[in-house]
Amino acid sequence: MSDRRRREAAGRGLPWPLVPAAALGVAFLAVPLLGLVTQVPWVRLPELLTAPAARDALRLSLVCATAATVLSALLGVPLAWVLAHGRGRGVALLRGVVLLPLVLPPVVGGLALLLALGRRGVVGQRLADWTGLTLPFTTAGVIVAETFVAMPFLVVTVEGALRSADAGLEEAAATLGATRLVALRTVTVPLLLPSLGAGAVLAWARALGEFGATITFAGNSPGRTQTVPILVYESLEAGDLDAAVAMSLVLVAVALGVLVLLRDRWLRPGGAASTPGAAL
Repeated sequence: MSDRRRREAAGRGLPWPLVPAAALGVAFLAVPLLGLVTQVPWVRLPELLTAPAARDALRLSLVCATAATVLSALLGVPLAWVLAHGRGRGVALLRGVVLLPLVLPPVVGGLALLLALGRRGVVGQRLADWTGLTLPFTTAGVIVAETFVAMPFLVVTVEGALRSADAGLEEAAATLGATRLVALRTVTVPLLLPSLGAGAVLAWARALGEFGATITFAGNSPGRTQTVPILVYESLEAGDLDAAVAMSLVLVAVALGVLVLLRDRWLRPGGAASTPGAAL
């Protein structure tokens, strides 16, 4: 059956009694976004987006989100490998720890980071004594906070891909004389790259929109720790609705771009959307 006929068949089987409830659900999600778009000061938009504070916040957000994504990949891919191939209760407990930031209130995550990595924290005090490095209320602190909340998205996506990968391909490579490292490089990694890309994009978008953990752990210093979400909050507090809406529009556009970019992977059977569910 072709895709077109499959869609037509699915349409004929649409449960019409559920359509009003579905329409209400769409309205519930769409109306707030519509309200935001209708309040965008289109005439002043270029001026607002090119203001020094907006430029600094956008630059900092892009740099920190990218750095957090790289750090998430460096730490998250090996972690996903362990979770996908490990066995025992210890692995289940480890998975719970890894997934906790997904459901933990971000401000609680920021407080936990502050108590652990702060100047008087369990790790932070020793880090400052040994290296002189302090993370709270610095740009590096922003990257750490964003990595904390974003890395689970990458880990879940990559773990799902590793679980669904065909182990027989690695075994076939081994029977042909390939070492474990060669099989990993020539077989597993190429199969993993699409899901790794999807996980990286999700992690980047999550890091870009992070607010609670960032402001709690890194503070709100313009040009140093003030990211776009924090600038939106500050603009609202100052009563500058136009600036808040303009910067919010940037975040909405980024989120929409991520959805469009990953749409096929989410909706395609066996894609990135179906595999993370197995890890959860």
